[in-house]
Amino acid sequence: MATRKVEKIKEIQYGWEGKDKAGKIVKGEMRGAGEASISAHLRRQGITVTKIKKSSKGGGKVTEKDVTLFTRQLATMLKSGVPLLLAFDIVGKGHDNPAVARLLLDIKTDVETGSSLEQAFRKFPLYFDELFCNLIGAGEAAGILDTLLERLAGYKEKIQAIKSKIKSALFYPISIVVVAFIITAVIMIFVVPAFKELFTSFGADLPAPTLVLMAISDFFVTWWWAIFLVIGGGGYWFMYTWKRSKKLQRFMDILMLKLPVFGGLIRKATIARWTRTLSTMFAAGVPLVEAFDSVAGASGNAVYYEATKQIQREVTSGSSLNAAMINSNVFPAMVLQMVAIGEESGSIDSMLSKVADFYEAEVDDAVDALASLMEPIIMAVLGVLIGGMVIAMYLPIFKMGQVV
Repeated sequence: MATRKVEKIKEIQYGWEGKDKAGKIVKGEMRGAGEASISAHLRRQGITVTKIKKSSKGGGKVTEKDVTLFTRQLATMLKSGVPLLLAFDIVGKGHDNPAVARLLLDIKTDVETGSSLEQAFRKFPLYFDELFCNLIGAGEAAGILDTLLERLAGYKEKIQAIKSKIKSALFYPISIVVVAFIITAVIMIFVVPAFKELFTSFGADLPAPTLVLMAISDFFVTWWWAIFLVIGGGGYWFMYTWKRSKKLQRFMDILMLKLPVFGGLIRKATIARWTRTLSTMFAAGVPLVEAFDSVAGASGNAVYYEATKQIQREVTSGSSLNAAMINSNVFPAMVLQMVAIGEESGSIDSMLSKVADFYEAEVDDAVDALASLMEPIIMAVLGVLIGGMVIAMYLPIFKMGQVV
């Protein structure tokens, strides 16, 4: 017997206008398979449709910052007693980003048609991860959705703050390296050839540093297009492959943890995310074994992902959390001691939260120290690089001045 293939119907964003039961003009947006399905859905809500057309709104995308802000706004409104659907309507209409407004409208529509809030969020895995959906589901089941949304908002704000700190720590040295390369290329391609013509007219022997600099300049002038193509193409290929290759991701995650200056900072940030995530899940009443699925994904590092899966297997087989974490060999003694105290006292979530607070403060201090350390190092490197080129160019002139 042949099996009929069920095709997924493509939904499109439509704008609509109509009148409610009281005769008041209402309008909005909704996703659907066609105008007929939109009209039928609105009639079931008691709305007489007068106009339906495909939405022309575009542009923008939903960022992690948008999701964090929406979570905080929703938590605040529910805490204040605002009904869930009205809260979605207020947040969606008040958002400047049309992509966020459409996302919230889609979620609101699903909830209106009988879907649970967790199921509505799970339809958008690109924006709402497993941890987010699990906590929403736990909040709905226990009747404490406002409390868990508030906890979830606090969690996302702290994680986002850590990521911003890491990005700011990496941005400065990377931007200086890029600027230094551009300046070097300009000197090699335009400045050094001008000096080369001047030195050639002297007819005298040139110092070795000057000859080396001119040879490098000749290479830049001849192959500048190949240099930029290799660097640009190589960078694009690396980033493209990094996003898609598990082996490369694992290699880079291991390498980043071993970097002399940045490795410690990345490790502290990863431990802060790990403990904050587990604390949030455990406090929400999610079983420990199930919580590790979300914790592994939220760690953001292949080494800690694999360690988390190992811990999950050992805890499932009856091992204590502290013993499993010791066997993973990726956590400092202070973290292990706090977890041991938490297990003995029955307050693991509280202890993990304190560990997360400690390491978040450590990340802040490390970023500040790194910024003050990198500045003189970068200035020294730039001084040697640019100063070396200037000295190499002026050595023949100094030599001629001594002869005269």
